[in-house]
Amino acid sequence: MPNARGIRNNNPGNIDYNPRNKWQGQLPPDPNIEKRFARFDTPENGIRALGKLLLNYRGKDGMPGVGKPGIDTPVEFVNRWAPSVENDTNAYARSVALAIGVSPTTPIDVTNPAVLTGLVNAIISHENGSNPYLPSVIREGVRRALL
Repeated sequence: MPNARGIRNNNPGNIDYNPRNKWQGQLPPDPNIEKRFARFDTPENGIRALGKLLLNYRGKDGMPGVGKPGIDTPVEFVNRWAPSVENDTNAYARSVALAIGVSPTTPIDVTNPAVLTGLVNAIISHENGSNPYLPSVIREGVRRALL
């Protein structure tokens, strides 16, 4: 789906625009192009922002009785990432967990580049209906997120 909004905006995670976020490579808002979501100069910077948000979620409150303290399971990441008012978060979490080879409630370490890459790839595919990026583009975005 090369015409998916997230791909067009170089924002494959469909991160909402927030003026408080000063993302590397974020373009100025332009309501004539995009009313809601952030836009980035390159896919690598959009993927970096996606990875940075996932890394930041670890310090947020997780779901009671799921995983360890903080957000550390696919179901918790997805529930934080994709509001249930707009998404079937259970199906989304199952899809992401399947893509990375764990159950939705298995704790994962997103500081591990391979785990973060798998999670990023799964979110991009779910958000856009496909993942058109070369592995080298994903690797660079994830590398930047982990800096």
